Amino acid sequence: MADVAPKVLDFLQSVHPYDTLPQDELARVASCFDRSEVPAGTVIYSEGDPITGVWLVKSGSVEVTDGNGALVSILSPRNSFGERGLLREGRAVTTATATSDSVLLCLPGAELRHLIANFPAFERFFTRGSPSGGKLGRQNDLATLKVADLMARKPISATEQTTAQDAAKMMRDKHISCVPVVDGERLVGIVTTRDLSGRVLAEGRGPDTLLSEVMTREPLSLSPQSLGSDILHMMLEHRIGHLPVVRDGKLLGMITQTDLTRFQAISSGQLVRDASVAETYADLAHVTEAIPQLLLQLVGAHNAHEVVTRLITDIADTVTRRLLKLAEAKLGPPPVPYLWAACGSQGRQEQTGVSDQDNCIIIDDAVTPDDMPYFTDLARFVSDGLDATGYFYCPGDMMATNPRWCQPAKVWRRYFQGWINTPSPEAQMLASVMFDLRPIGGQVSLFRDLQEETLQKASKNSIFVAHMISNSIKHAPPLGLLRGFATIRSGEYKNHVDMKLGGVVPITDLARVYALRGRISAANTRARLLAAEEQGIISVSGARDLIEAYDLIANLRLENQANLVRMGRKPDNFLAPSDLSDFERSHLRDAFVVVRTMQSAVGQLVGTLG
Repeated sequence: MADVAPKVLDFLQSVHPYDTLPQDELARVASCFDRSEVPAGTVIYSEGDPITGVWLVKSGSVEVTDGNGALVSILSPRNSFGERGLLREGRAVTTATATSDSVLLCLPGAELRHLIANFPAFERFFTRGSPSGGKLGRQNDLATLKVADLMARKPISATEQTTAQDAAKMMRDKHISCVPVVDGERLVGIVTTRDLSGRVLAEGRGPDTLLSEVMTREPLSLSPQSLGSDILHMMLEHRIGHLPVVRDGKLLGMITQTDLTRFQAISSGQLVRDASVAETYADLAHVTEAIPQLLLQLVGAHNAHEVVTRLITDIADTVTRRLLKLAEAKLGPPPVPYLWAACGSQGRQEQTGVSDQDNCIIIDDAVTPDDMPYFTDLARFVSDGLDATGYFYCPGDMMATNPRWCQPAKVWRRYFQGWINTPSPEAQMLASVMFDLRPIGGQVSLFRDLQEETLQKASKNSIFVAHMISNSIKHAPPLGLLRGFATIRSGEYKNHVDMKLGGVVPITDLARVYALRGRISAANTRARLLAAEEQGIISVSGARDLIEAYDLIANLRLENQANLVRMGRKPDNFLAPSDLSDFERSHLRDAFVVVRTMQSAVGQLVGTLG
């Protein structure tokens, strides 16, 4: 085990929630794992078997099925499984089978219970009740979702005076199989492709036939508060595939069998699996184009924001690692070890439906000038691939394609030492970005040693810490006078607030300062806040208030993005307070007040440190 533990430790550095543990505790936990190599097809456990530990996929893939053989989840590297049975009388409630040659790590049950009892991040992660360690939540629980969460977009509609030919053109052009018929906003009927063939063509009617003559009047409908089970029961009982969603007679949307199929077909596990075997940029783009629908699904299932953003980030991680493998297949093996690391939202595992790329390469110091063109080509291949799959080039050029961010470890050490010793505005900006680094692919030890050394030096430099604090309070929450909001005054997003720059970023900046002061290795904002509370860097009440404020802001941001996707628009970070209820507006403003209060509290430290 002595020779295995360091490799396990390297791996755990990139796995949540293990990445939130103090270094000494993480090292202890790493030594507790049992490692096993499992051939494809091996049944790891069956339903009803005793469960004595929780498994973690180091490499390969594992399929989890229920008692009826139905697929529950597909697990890839960094996914956990088995804890559900472990925490429920020690018996498996599912069956787990390796679908490829895999390396699995197993943590004894006693150790997991110890971590859950002593570290809040583990309690939150492992007790959400999902089959995959709290990661999938309720995303496939179709029967309990509300109809309003399943509607994909505002429906295309026609009137009774629309002709059959025009209706057919609508369906063809919009790729839909039915058109609701309205009088103003009131639903009066529905026409499907089957109606056009059975009531128009088959009856010898002409293309100018009015829909009033062939539509189904007073069709069955649902309210937006109906449940997914109501959709299933009504479709099965009446053998129909289209249901209008109506409130007070007004047409709000449509639910079709296609919507249900799409909902049940998309899961983060499946997207990760598809990305892990993709062969081209186009294959990967096909995977990532499903992310908005996954976002809609996850938010609609009322998953917590940290679950949604973690699942979406897992896809970006897998896409990146696949691009690295494709690059190495094209360029040959690397001349020396290297590490590809992400910063920004991917580094913090907080990606939403809007993400560009922020990354860098740390190269082993044995690299020679003749080796560098290899890494230049590697960076270009991966960065171009990320851009082609929707992770657009960073406007600030914080990418591995920039020679400045593709350097040997010794150069990175000089970078961080320079930023710490000379905290200029540019240094503060760069340090803020780079303190969110997280290993994605390659040799993790290249980062681990650099991170430990940097955190130690930076936390001891009071002037640097003071400058980081000053930098962290530059983004103010959008608070206006008289309990209002300071909204954008002109342009496309007039009367909106930026939920990223005005909401999430101020908290992210505060969490980074807390991590620096406490030498906390985690990059995730919520994990940093929890660790800061555990270490006493902020008071229990302050931590609780800030975490609750963060949860509310981050959840509203995701709900707004999901609403945009539902309307057929691209997700963004701009929210109109007028779209919220009075209750929601009041609580959002209270959350912004908490953030401003915590900024003021940390700002008072500057004078004592500088």
